[in-house]
Amino acid sequence: MGNQVEKLTHLSYREVPTVDPTGLDQDEGPRIGVSYIFSADDDDAEDPGGQDSGRQSAVVSPRGRDEVPYDASDELESHVYYRHECIYERSAGQGSTYSPEKLLDTCQPGDLLEFVGKNQFPHWAVYVGDLQVVHLYRLRISNCFVTDASLGRRGRIVNDRYKFKALSPELVVQNAMEQVGCKDRELSWRNSECFAAWCRYGKREFKIGGEIRIGKQPYRLRIQLSEKKSHTLEFQSLEDLIMERRRNDQIGKVAVLQELSSHLHGDEETRTDSNGNTTAP
Repeated sequence: MGNQVEKLTHLSYREVPTVDPTGLDQDEGPRIGVSYIFSADDDDAEDPGGQDSGRQSAVVSPRGRDEVPYDASDELESHVYYRHECIYERSAGQGSTYSPEKLLDTCQPGDLLEFVGKNQFPHWAVYVGDLQVVHLYRLRISNCFVTDASLGRRGRIVNDRYKFKALSPELVVQNAMEQVGCKDRELSWRNSECFAAWCRYGKREFKIGGEIRIGKQPYRLRIQLSEKKSHTLEFQSLEDLIMERRRNDQIGKVAVLQELSSHLHGDEETRTDSNGNTTAP
C-alpha cells in the first residue's frame, strides 16, 4: 500500500549507487521525509576575504577576538558507522595543524582543508590550485585565497577522514568551481563540510534532503570519551549526524562530557537516538 521503497541488498555501503558515475549529481526530484533536527551551524560569525553579506558579524576578523591557542587534545575521538561499516574516522588529536602559509607547501588541487579554532565550528574548503580554495561561507559559495578563507586559523589536510572512494582531483575541482556564486536558497548543503565532502566524493547524502528519513536510524556516531567509555548517537541521515558532530567540535570535549554525564553509567557504552532516548548497547 502507498509508496514503497525498494530494499537495498548491497553487501557494503561503498557498493550502494548513491552517485552519478560522472561525479555530478542530478536533481533527485522531491525530497521525502526531510526533518531538520539541529539548527544550521555554520561559521557565519565571520566574513572571509572582507565580503559583506549585508548583516552584522559577531566577529569581524581573528584580530577582533580573544586569541586562544588551538589545542588538538581537546578534540574527541569519533567514528561514524553506516549500519556496521565505518565511513568516517577521527582519532583524538589526529593530524598536526599548520599556518595557512605552511599548509600551502603541501596542498594539491582536489585536497580537502579544515581550518580549526577553539570554540569555533571547523571550516572546510576545497583547494583548487593557485593558492585558492572554494568554500561555503555565510550562505554563499565563493572562491578566495587560502589565507583569506582561514581567517588566521591553523589548518590541515583531511582527505582521509571519510572512507568513501574519492573522485579524481580534476573532477573534485570541477565540482567545486561549478558551484561558485550559488547562495541562499540555491544552496544544497547546510555547512562547509557537507559542501567540501560532496565535491570530493559526489555522494548525495551530503546534500540537504539527500536521504529519506523514514523509521530506521542506520547511522551511528560513536564518541570515545575515555579509554573505557564511549557513547553512541543514532541518526536517520548522515546530514543530521554531521551537524551534531560539528556542534560537539565547536563546544569542545569538556562541554560534551558535561552534557553526556547523565547518560554515562560505569565503564559501559551507552547509546542515544536522535530523539534523546537512551538505550543499552
